[in-house]
Amino acid sequence: MSQFLSRLLVTIVGLPLVLWVVWLGGWWLFALVAAAALVGLHELYGMARSLRPLVLAGYAGALATLLGAQLGGAAWMVGGFALTLLLAFLLYGIAETRQTGTITIGSTQLGVAWIGLGLGHVLLLRDLPEEGRLLAFTVLLAVFADDTAAYLVGRLVGRHKLAPSLSPGKTWEGFVAGTAAAVAVAFFALYDQESLTIPESLVLGGAIALAGAAGDLFESALKRDLKVKDSGRLLGGHGGMLDRIDALLFAAVAAFYVVLAFGYS
Repeated sequence: MSQFLSRLLVTIVGLPLVLWVVWLGGWWLFALVAAAALVGLHELYGMARSLRPLVLAGYAGALATLLGAQLGGAAWMVGGFALTLLLAFLLYGIAETRQTGTITIGSTQLGVAWIGLGLGHVLLLRDLPEEGRLLAFTVLLAVFADDTAAYLVGRLVGRHKLAPSLSPGKTWEGFVAGTAAAVAVAFFALYDQESLTIPESLVLGGAIALAGAAGDLFESALKRDLKVKDSGRLLGGHGGMLDRIDALLFAAVAAFYVVLAFGYS
């Protein structure tokens, strides 16, 4: 099966399922993001095994981060994240590792900061009053539209490399197409709603696009540093879990604070 057909099949099956769970919200969404976080951490720690991350501390810290977001919002989420450092330090004290504490604890904390906090902001978005469901839908669909447009346009007409030292496959043509798609999704989803004005919906779309591109390049930089091509093969042509959600991990954070900056909470 070609990479394109594999990506298409995963999208046809996966996207409606994710949107349905977001529609349900609550503990259904918590279960989905918790599963995604654990799989993502498993992939990251597998790629970074030479750094000797403290896997159990990472798993526990990510779950505590997400549980904090689910039960108490942003403040509790940060508290759950802070627990990771304590757990990592305690485990480092009893673990037999050849790495230094700075590298071992740092790589553990990085995984929870990137994946746990990123997905935690998906929960925070969904829990915003009144329009939380719509805003979560908007972010997910904008990220999907951005990724799809960038991939197709980049393959068809992409000529100018966006960041060749980090990700040789990314092009400026794809970036522009993806940004336009994300802004269009945010505009059409929100322009007729009471939550955001038309200019604010356009700014939100732009923030999602820019943050999503940064998230994609961030994962590419990590993979390049760790000398791997894909984070895994779980999703066929999409690669691993991290290859699918890398843009969302940055975009959800950006979207949440842009919405708060516009006075919606």
